[in-house]
Amino acid sequence: MEKKSVMKKITGSREALLAIVLIVLFVIITAINPSFLTPKSLMDMLKNNAVTMVMSLGMLCVMLVGGIDISIMSTLALSGMSIGMLLKYEHISSTFLAFVIAIAIGIVCGAVVGLIISRADVPPIIATMGFMYIYRALGYQVSHGGEWASAAALGEFKNFATTKFLGLNCVIWVIIVCYVFFFWFMKWTRTGRMIYAVGSNPSAAEVSGINVKNIKLLVYTIMGLLAGLGGALQVSVYASAMPDMQYGGEMDVIAACVIGGVSMSGGRGTVVGALLGSLILATIAKALPLIPFFNQLWLNTIKGVIILVVVVMNVILQRIADKNALKGREM
Repeated sequence: MEKKSVMKKITGSREALLAIVLIVLFVIITAINPSFLTPKSLMDMLKNNAVTMVMSLGMLCVMLVGGIDISIMSTLALSGMSIGMLLKYEHISSTFLAFVIAIAIGIVCGAVVGLIISRADVPPIIATMGFMYIYRALGYQVSHGGEWASAAALGEFKNFATTKFLGLNCVIWVIIVCYVFFFWFMKWTRTGRMIYAVGSNPSAAEVSGINVKNIKLLVYTIMGLLAGLGGALQVSVYASAMPDMQYGGEMDVIAACVIGGVSMSGGRGTVVGALLGSLILATIAKALPLIPFFNQLWLNTIKGVIILVVVVMNVILQRIADKNALKGREM
């Protein structure tokens, strides 16, 4: 009975199943190429996928209220390009100030998107599609029509991505701090619970005294904040700022959340799930170049297959959970 109970818990948990998938991936890839499972390789994987991992937390919040945001990489490009130009022309030199400016730009961009969606009732996909083009165009304007900032122009800022603290790269520390904070925020704060409530049933949340419009504004502002942070990380990790950086990268962020079990209709999803989804995508991206018989062109195909499999798996698990809940009420 105890073994069956343990198996039931594992098969009924999205996070447990994703963890198993991730472990299986690690085993298979390491068997093919042992160089994959080395500390340096794993640290490089995390650092190179830091933007997607951090921004997945913002997308988690947005999707929990039933929204979507496809303007995030344009916000990233605008914030990253802005600090790139400020550093290039020596208007600023402080790494801390560069991060603050990038985050501030992201907050403003996210808040504007949130206001349009929450106050004007514009569908999220339409509003964010419009701002995707607007913010990308602003990024080109900031770059003086396509100019970019190289490593030499960034000064000390580029060293952030190569600096270590307590043996870990500073970029990885940013990932850890973000995930620890959001795990606490979503699980143990009143605001976190309100985000889940709005996504589960907006009408009931409104009746219970939750300001649904303010919560929607908040999640898009959080998304903007993390996009701004992502812009600073992007510039530091790749030691360059270009107006077209991370073009199309919003799909990876959405995919990480979907793979992690975040519901597109809102109300369901966890920080742990978003982390596991991001790690699965990062593992695939890191592994393909290490496997001799795979071509990089396979990456998008594999991503698509995994998303479809996980979505079907999530639907099946949800139906099982709903049936179990119904049986529990009947008893």
